[in-house]
Amino acid sequence: MNENLKQLTDAGVSIWLDDLSRERIESGNLADLISEHSVRGVTTNPTIFAGALKGESYKPLIAAQKGNPVSEVIKNITSKDVADACDIFAGVYESSNGVDGRVSIEVEPKLAMDTEATIAQGLELHKLVGKENVMIKVPATIPGLAAITELTAQGVSVNVTLIFSTERYNEVIDAYLAGLDKALENGKDIQKIHSVASFFVSRVDTEVDARLEALGKPEMKSKAALANARLAYELFRVRFSSARWTDLAAKGARLQRPLMASTGVKDPALPDTLYVTELVAPDLVNTMPEKTMMATADHGVIQGNTITPNFDAAVKFMEDLEAAGVDFADVTQKLEDEGVSKFITSWEELVESVNLALEGN
Repeated sequence: MNENLKQLTDAGVSIWLDDLSRERIESGNLADLISEHSVRGVTTNPTIFAGALKGESYKPLIAAQKGNPVSEVIKNITSKDVADACDIFAGVYESSNGVDGRVSIEVEPKLAMDTEATIAQGLELHKLVGKENVMIKVPATIPGLAAITELTAQGVSVNVTLIFSTERYNEVIDAYLAGLDKALENGKDIQKIHSVASFFVSRVDTEVDARLEALGKPEMKSKAALANARLAYELFRVRFSSARWTDLAAKGARLQRPLMASTGVKDPALPDTLYVTELVAPDLVNTMPEKTMMATADHGVIQGNTITPNFDAAVKFMEDLEAAGVDFADVTQKLEDEGVSKFITSWEELVESVNLALEGN
């Protein structure tokens, strides 16, 4: 087992892979990552599947479903990949008492502004995968919040995605707690319900740094993403030590852990392990592209908790950022809108590639 990644795990961070394909499953690569690189879960999204389903290994699987609507073909194939990955992670799931060993599948991004359709497809995907360790990904749009509550109330474990601001994260926590309250009313075993809140990291620096350059403040670059993520973790600590949470926990509720997503570095001038080694704390998930994971395995320096000791500095930086003229609320809303839009584009690419395969191209 890789020592750097083991140290990260020992520090309380669950390492999840941000990628999945039929090739990873059938080659044994995914199982190897579990045993050799401490991988404890997998996340997927429309962009990941858009890339994967262009591969040769999917052509016979797609051809075998000729005659079905494209949306059904996509759901059938991606849910099968997720179900098989869930089986590979069954040992991790059992040994962690359901905390890890999780595999996520996302509702169609075009449903991001439709609460009822998100709920319906979330339930459909949950049933289609048919594994206890599946998580349904729901974007943290305003309509998505009500869907998070309802899916949780029906016993579905939800991975809340596309969170960029602490304000929206606070609403996500509210949605999860409300869902647990309703789940209890519905007679659900809430010990079986898990959730993660996926807080996006690198995209924040990309957007903020461009604005800082325009403002003539290059010395402030490459700090906003870490500061924002650290404030999110502090909010997690505060909200999940409240009296309301203590009461739910006594009834069997499980933490909604913060998950650091988009942790591959976009700026080549930055250390390639920046959003891993500088975001270490207990009860945290970091879902990484394989390239970032291997960089961490090779030369990542794990120095214990790098979040809570830097909380005051994070508060100060965000105050300085506003004073410098960066409207951070505008930044995060733009990123949310772009995030949804990019996933819709990926979904359209996915539909196009499946259509081509169905036509024999």
